[in-house]
Amino acid sequence: MSSQTSRPDDQLIRSGPDLCDRRLVLLHGWGADADDLLDLAEVLVGPAVSVVALRAPLPHPSGSGRQWYDLQQPNWPQLPAARTQLLERLLALAVEVPLQQTALLGFSQGAAMALDVATAGSGLPLAALIGCSGYPHPGWQPTAASLPKILLTHGEQDPVVPYGASEALKEQLQLGGIDTELVGFKGGHTIDSCLFPTLRSYLAGQWSC
Repeated sequence: MSSQTSRPDDQLIRSGPDLCDRRLVLLHGWGADADDLLDLAEVLVGPAVSVVALRAPLPHPSGSGRQWYDLQQPNWPQLPAARTQLLERLLALAVEVPLQQTALLGFSQGAAMALDVATAGSGLPLAALIGCSGYPHPGWQPTAASLPKILLTHGEQDPVVPYGASEALKEQLQLGGIDTELVGFKGGHTIDSCLFPTLRSYLAGQWSC
């Protein structure tokens, strides 16, 4: 049975069936909220796939939106707790849909979080992992051999997170033995509609593996 979309103040938004053989988990960027990426569900996976958009745990300093950790604090002291909390939430969701059938997509700060948590230690046995307009965390050393091919996207004219940040992500992931593809596009800090065919094809291919 499909659930009704829940409120952002419930810490997540759901669409599609709660119990399903496939799930897409969305992690929004700094200053956004859980509903920011939800429109991607319709264009990438359709109504038959379970979709969960997680709300970041902390209020944004501007008073609007949320953050996984405060980017304005030197050395990002909230990052370790953010890692732990996100891992716990993903493992809790795996009770409904196994991680092996779960695709994780993050944007900007959400991409940094997704890539960090998914590749830490032995890693998470995800079906797919997409990082859009992301960046590497300091000291990050991905080593997860169990991960599938990772897809990165980034606007070549991004004024917020430079394109070179995803180039650094790709280099570090490949050094860690993780197959990684970076797709650039003529644009800024966004998930451009020109990427939709590539994202759909990648997800379909990973779920069919």
